[in-house]
Amino acid sequence: MTPTPERPLPVRFLRFLGPLVLTNVLNALSGTLNIIFLGQLLGAASMAAAVGFFPAFMFLIAFVIGLGTGASVLVGQAHGAREPDKVREVAGAVLLGGVLLGVLVGVTGATFAQPLMHWLGTPPEILADSVSYARVMLFGLPVFFTNMLVAAVLRGMGDSLTPLRMLVVSFAVSAVVTPALILGWFGLPRLGVASAGWGTLLGTLTALIWLAWRLQHQSHTLTWSALVPHLRLSRRLLTVARLGIPSALFFITSAAADMGLLALVNDHGVHATAAWGAVSQTTAYVLFPAMSIAIAASVFTAQAVGAGDTARIDQVTRVGLLMNLVLTGSLALGVALLAPRIASLFVQDAAVIELAATVLRIAVWGNIIFGMASVFSGVMRATGTVRVPTLMSLGCLVFLLYPLGRVFDSTLGLPFIWLTYPVTFAVALLLQTAYFYGVWKRQPVHRLI
Repeated sequence: MTPTPERPLPVRFLRFLGPLVLTNVLNALSGTLNIIFLGQLLGAASMAAAVGFFPAFMFLIAFVIGLGTGASVLVGQAHGAREPDKVREVAGAVLLGGVLLGVLVGVTGATFAQPLMHWLGTPPEILADSVSYARVMLFGLPVFFTNMLVAAVLRGMGDSLTPLRMLVVSFAVSAVVTPALILGWFGLPRLGVASAGWGTLLGTLTALIWLAWRLQHQSHTLTWSALVPHLRLSRRLLTVARLGIPSALFFITSAAADMGLLALVNDHGVHATAAWGAVSQTTAYVLFPAMSIAIAASVFTAQAVGAGDTARIDQVTRVGLLMNLVLTGSLALGVALLAPRIASLFVQDAAVIELAATVLRIAVWGNIIFGMASVFSGVMRATGTVRVPTLMSLGCLVFLLYPLGRVFDSTLGLPFIWLTYPVTFAVALLLQTAYFYGVWKRQPVHRLI
């Protein structure tokens, strides 16, 4: 029997990327919908109370994002080499580590939620609501961590469709629970701003229960019975951490820089904070697809390394860069053209809408640049090269992102605080490109598992 010929890489890339982009868009939409519920049903102050916690939340989950990144690399190489036991080894170690980390970070974060939100400069009139929302989200960290890590493992195996289906389940549940708790439907208590947190938590938990059932029904490599013997903190976790910690440091530094910028924005009042929320939610629709392309490039590179087909890496890089230009660029253009209408989806206050629309036209272009740099770093990470690319990115965040934000705030005014993003990302792209072609391509590539 003649084997089915392998589809061209661009076709396989698109088939993987499509569900991945939809997952990230739907993920952004889920958060956006909750913020819209708060803004439209409770007002701009309630919306600001929730969005003020976003940078801190990203800071707290940064390490698990790094673990997921490292896990997808090792799983991708093991899957490319057709070694399912090694896939389970990595998955078991990472999932157990993620749950334990979620408990530790969640308890610690919930304990210090009030001083954290105060340190962020949260306006006094929304501080209590911000703390109540933060505590719900922190309480759910073990569930959120598990969800993120399972999705990363599945993507490392080349499955981007199942995480999308998980998110559809989560989105559907959250879209009902959040307004139900805000308005007190079915006799439920009115929980105010915390309703958005409870909606997210219950939706994610439902999605995980659905996933466990589906994997068992499919006799999947990662069924619960097959995975249980591998739920231990094995040496694989050390390799995952080595790959993931630099990425985690990037997200931690990015979140810290965002919190610093948010503090600058908070100094301009509640309207500015609400505009921050609208802009952050909207640019996620552009940023997440850009990140999806980088994830896809990393997965295909890892699988190529596992299969011993390192010659394919150059093609993966070219396809990733081209798709970023076309897909991310198109989304950025659409956001810039429709900025006022997009901003009006979040709030009804004319001043907030005008400010958010102005900021969107400034900030959205940075996501294209970020996506290009992320393709280069994603490809290098999939081969185990993480230190230098991460140090370059960290250097840009530390020495450019927040300092430039302060300079632009004092010289150009509030809307131009966001100009720091495209400027910082442009410098990072130049550095990543130079290292990729000048150093990395001259080095041999080896399997990590």
